[in-house]
Amino acid sequence: MSAVTERHTRGAADDPSRSGAQRRRRTSVAAPWVLLGPFLALFVLTFILPIIVAIGSSFLRVSRRGVFGEEGVTTEFAWFSNYAQALENGNFIASIGRMLLFGVVQVTVMIALCTLLALLLESASAKWPGFFRAVYFLPYGIPGVIATILWSFLYVPGLSPIIDIAGAMGIELDFLGAGTVLWSIANIVTWTYTGYNMMIVVAQLKAIPGEVYEAAKVDGAGPFRVAVSIQLPLIRPALILTTVFSIIGTLQLFAEPQVLQTVSPAIDNEYTPNLSAYTTAFAYNDYNVAAAQAVLIAVVAFALSFIFLRLTSRRAS
Repeated sequence: MSAVTERHTRGAADDPSRSGAQRRRRTSVAAPWVLLGPFLALFVLTFILPIIVAIGSSFLRVSRRGVFGEEGVTTEFAWFSNYAQALENGNFIASIGRMLLFGVVQVTVMIALCTLLALLLESASAKWPGFFRAVYFLPYGIPGVIATILWSFLYVPGLSPIIDIAGAMGIELDFLGAGTVLWSIANIVTWTYTGYNMMIVVAQLKAIPGEVYEAAKVDGAGPFRVAVSIQLPLIRPALILTTVFSIIGTLQLFAEPQVLQTVSPAIDNEYTPNLSAYTTAFAYNDYNVAAAQAVLIAVVAFALSFIFLRLTSRRAS
């Protein structure tokens, strides 16, 4: 019996077809990981590792003895004292509240506008939809710093033709005042990202089967009825996705207020949460508290996105 088993095992090892199948099986298992290896390495180095370092730094405290730390530098575990210091910063808390107000208004307007543009461009009567899609998407290709500089020419008195024309008519406009600069920033963000969100909605609209439109046409539904009863419910996933992206982007607002800060005294160094963390790190040289602020910003963004997704899923169910 052992001789038969030995011959069977030896025959299986000597069978070229079976050994070739085993090699192909091992290759098929390893090939995806070989192809994904460079991406995974970059993903870990540029995304996962910075998050881990930031979280770790937020629980540390660096003490320097001497004016420039020449007498020694010590690092100790600080527990939650950095988070407590960040939360005691009234300007940081005010910046989060300011961005919540910004998001409620700006995100709502932008999502409504991109949805309207997408529905108009995908309607049967739309002319040159490809051209207008490219035109509306074009602002997204302009970096935020450049877009803010361009818009500042319309905001700064003496440079803005809008302010000059309004002044000639007896209307005083101040786009950079304490009560208006937030909405001037919202205008820049809306101009930049509406086309990007519109393209996501357009992609969802194009995924709707043509049979659905034919059935609606047979039932006598007009364009408005089709948009309300068919298109809007079916593009709901795209609207949820764009809203979540916009919520996260709101708390990451940085470039626009930083550029406008040079022309608007109403914008201080902690006007937005990201500006506050940046100032704490590079103006006050307190990287550990800045790391705690960054973690808090991420937690708030996650919490708002989670609440929004729960509310939308509950409404759908």
